[in-house]
Amino acid sequence: MDQLIQAYRSKRLILFVGAGVSMGLGLPSWRQLIDHMAKELGFDPDIYRTFGNELTLAEFYRITKGQIGPLRSWMDREWHSPSTDISKSRIHELIAACDFEIIYTTNYDRWIERAFDHYKKPYSKISNVGDLSTISKDRTQIVKFHGDFDDDSSIVLDETSYLERLEFESPLDIKLRSDVLGRSFLFIGYSLNDINIRYLFYRLATYGRSLLVACRSQCRSYSRPNQILCKKLF
Repeated sequence: MDQLIQAYRSKRLILFVGAGVSMGLGLPSWRQLIDHMAKELGFDPDIYRTFGNELTLAEFYRITKGQIGPLRSWMDREWHSPSTDISKSRIHELIAACDFEIIYTTNYDRWIERAFDHYKKPYSKISNVGDLSTISKDRTQIVKFHGDFDDDSSIVLDETSYLERLEFESPLDIKLRSDVLGRSFLFIGYSLNDINIRYLFYRLATYGRSLLVACRSQCRSYSRPNQILCKKLF
């Protein structure tokens, strides 16, 4: 913990935000997303889930439909309900309040950005190579590592896009390799059962010496370890 606090105070701590943080706002889980795909394709969701893993099922959906545009539009509407009050999310308040220079997220949704807007904190959103020109030292970088709803081509959703992401050769991957040098990472909202995040841990460890801290995957009640950490960060 002391190493983590020291890294934060010396501006060497990068926050990595996963789906557990967004689920605290009531956003659907991967299972619910797959169930929606099943219904769109005319399958019983229970039967559809037996056909493969989540990435394979998403791949089948994309191939069958020919695109993810309509699905992306549905996700955008479903995950950004007007009734969701970002001011009631303690974890989003703390993310905005903490003075991170760089935040990476694998979430497609805009709730981190909306939290920064709500608390009037300047930021630059980075989801593709064109956004790299917006980086400024006086604004937090919010790097949408698995894509953003504003750009269909950036979204990492199905098996093909995940395999391409695992090559770690895109402009955002090159940025990540640069950012990791001499810095530490704090992960929140992830599950260590996720093979993709474990592979990310492995790749980060090969780039340089980093402190990898995995907090609880669900942030609905905001776990005590997170509370203690943020109190110390403040």
